[in-house]
Amino acid sequence: MLNKGLFSSDKDDWETPQKLFEKLNDRYHFVIDLAATSKNAKCKNYYTVEDDALSKDWSKVNGPKWLNPPYGRQLGLWVKKAYISSIKCKDPIVLLIPARTDTSYWHEYIFYKAHIDFLRGRLKFEHNGSAGDSAPFPSAIVTYNFDTSWL
Repeated sequence: MLNKGLFSSDKDDWETPQKLFEKLNDRYHFVIDLAATSKNAKCKNYYTVEDDALSKDWSKVNGPKWLNPPYGRQLGLWVKKAYISSIKCKDPIVLLIPARTDTSYWHEYIFYKAHIDFLRGRLKFEHNGSAGDSAPFPSAIVTYNFDTSWL
């Protein structure tokens, strides 16, 4: 029998592991966190649920953008928004998402359109700065407008 907990979660606002974010931020120097709360924002500038980030024009924000979107049913909308925004700007848009490569949004908006780094092992997402259990899914870093000059 399958454990339902492997495929769902009571929440969709798990925080990016700080060490992972620091490693990526050292490379890209992000200017905005596109999906945050006032308690877990990784950048000085950020959008919250109240800001309705999906309605904003991300291409008007100059500089590299960080996105660890909610992993609920609307995840595909966030990936689509990142892809469309990447066409309008030249800055990197870096996403941390589940590596669910069988989903339609991976095929429509990621494969052959972005640089993909599959993460080894399972991340321990944080809540209020404390690491939880390992995620029940593999993760990937997806980068639009990947350019080695940012390295």
